[in-house]
Amino acid sequence: MTSTTTAAPVDADAALKQKHRTMWASGHYDRVADEIIPVLGERVVASLGITSGERVLDIAAGNGNASVPAARAGAQVVASDLTPELLEIGRAQHADLDIEWAVADAEALPWPDASYDVVVSTVGVMFAPHHQAAADELVRVLRPGGRFGLVAWTPEGFIGRVFATMKEFVPPPPAGVQPPPLWGSEAHVRELLGDRVEDLVLEKAYVDVDAFAGPADFRTYFRENYGPTLMAYRGLADQPERTAELDAALDDLAAGFRDESGRMRWEYVLVSGRRR
Repeated sequence: MTSTTTAAPVDADAALKQKHRTMWASGHYDRVADEIIPVLGERVVASLGITSGERVLDIAAGNGNASVPAARAGAQVVASDLTPELLEIGRAQHADLDIEWAVADAEALPWPDASYDVVVSTVGVMFAPHHQAAADELVRVLRPGGRFGLVAWTPEGFIGRVFATMKEFVPPPPAGVQPPPLWGSEAHVRELLGDRVEDLVLEKAYVDVDAFAGPADFRTYFRENYGPTLMAYRGLADQPERTAELDAALDDLAAGFRDESGRMRWEYVLVSGRRR
C-alpha cells in the first residue's frame, strides 16, 4: 500500500512535466524570444553586472535569452531547461559561444548546493508549476552572497491578462499548480523567497512591442508560435464556437493594450537580490 500511495503523486508529477515539455516544444518559442523579447535577457544581465569568470545558471533558459548575453560578458554559463528541443535550438544558434546546454527541471535541479555565483531566469522559472519548489531550488544552488535576477510577467500586465483570458478556455490545472503570473506579484515573491535572501528589489518595467499590425496579427502570431496559446486552441479544435470566442477575447484584449501608433507595452517585473 505504501509504494502505491507514493508512486501515484510521482507518476502524476511526471505526467505534468511531460505535458509542460510538450507545450513548450510546440510552436516556435524561439521566435518569440528572438523577435519580441530579446531585450529581457540583456536587461537581467546588465542589471546584475555579470562579469567574466562568474558561474551563471540560467533556469528555464529556453534558447538562451539570458544565457547568451551572460556568455558574451565572459561568464561560465549553464543554460538549463525542461524542454530539450529549445536547448537544441539555442545550441545551434549560438555554437560560437561557450555555453553548457543542460536538460533540467527547475523544481529539482541536478547541481549541488551553492554551485553558482549568479542565477537568472527570463520569463522562465515562473512557468514551473509548483512555485515554492522552484524558489527553493533557485536559492539552494546559489552560493551565499550570490546574486539572482528574474523577469516575470505581472498579473495585471498584458501577458498576465492573456493567461487570465485563456483560463476560461482550457481545463483547470491539477491541484497545487499555481498561475505563472503570480511570480509578478511582490507579495507572492517575498513569500516564496522569505528571509533566505537580502537586498530584494522588484522593479516594474515594460517591453515595447510594435511587431503586430493589428490585434488579429498578435493573436495569429501567438496561436502559431507561443506554446500555451497554441495548446489552448488545440484543445478547442472540435469546438468552432468556442474557438471564435477565444479569438474575439484575445483580439479585444490586444486592442485595449495598443496606443495610437499601434505599439503595445507589456509589463514585467525584474526581481533581484542576494542569498543571505
